[in-house]
Amino acid sequence: MVHALLLAAAEEAEPSKTAFYIAGGLLACWAVVLAAIGLSRPEFPRTGGAARGVMALSAVLMVCTMATAVITA
Repeated sequence: MVHALLLAAAEEAEPSKTAFYIAGGLLACWAVVLAAIGLSRPEFPRTGGAARGVMALSAVLMVCTMATAVITA
């Protein structure tokens, strides 16, 4: 009887949202750092390659955050 109750409770337990919290925190930190650099240096980013790198990193962080939100929902 106890075993059956434990199995039922385990099936209805929520998945861990730790991955989402980490990915979301990294995205938020990246946004704050990017805003601080962008506001303090008008020429940021200096080259087209650097601009593409910033956009790529931002996109990767955003996709990771979205994916972990869907997976842990």
